[in-house]
Amino acid sequence: MAPEDLKKTGTTTLGMVCKEGVVIATEQRATMGTLIAHKATKKLYKIDEHLALATAGLVGDLQVLARYLNAEANLYRLKRTVRMPVKSAATLMSNIMNQRKFTPYYVQLILGGYDNTGGYVYSLDAAGGAIPDKYTAGGSGSPYVFGVLEDNYRDNMTADEGIDLAVRAITAAKNRDSASGGMINVAVITKEGFKEVPEEEIKKRMDKLAK
Repeated sequence: MAPEDLKKTGTTTLGMVCKEGVVIATEQRATMGTLIAHKATKKLYKIDEHLALATAGLVGDLQVLARYLNAEANLYRLKRTVRMPVKSAATLMSNIMNQRKFTPYYVQLILGGYDNTGGYVYSLDAAGGAIPDKYTAGGSGSPYVFGVLEDNYRDNMTADEGIDLAVRAITAAKNRDSASGGMINVAVITKEGFKEVPEEEIKKRMDKLAK
């Protein structure tokens, strides 16, 4: 995806590996050029009880890919009676996008999940590249997120510490990237499954950060 396309995504997403699993976060603003088209846009998708997708890019492409992956994860579980490994989900999504590399899906994705080998975060680009990392960010606000994560992320952070860091990083992007804004969505995935952090708790953490 060209740099100008990434700027048009008007989004901030992040994913990080913590001691108990992974933390995935996004903000909610959707833009069309300089217009704020939607103030509460869904960018964080639960794919299965152990998988989540944070999305930046064209809404139609994002929704289609989330539905594809959700359906494939369900079929995998039904056929094999086990959940799809995170690496397999990343490879599958990579293959789906690589098939369209000449007329690509205009997306930048972060896939996070937890399986019987631990927690993982993958960054996926429009051409089908899938790169695992301890933390990553996507969208137009990602430079600000990386600045916060580079200084504050550490190995073996607890999920609670990860939530605080995610809120801090997304807030930094909202403060400096005009295409990012609105409420912050955060989900935690552990061996217990997918859990979205309630909005009231996010607000409390934002207020604490502001003080």
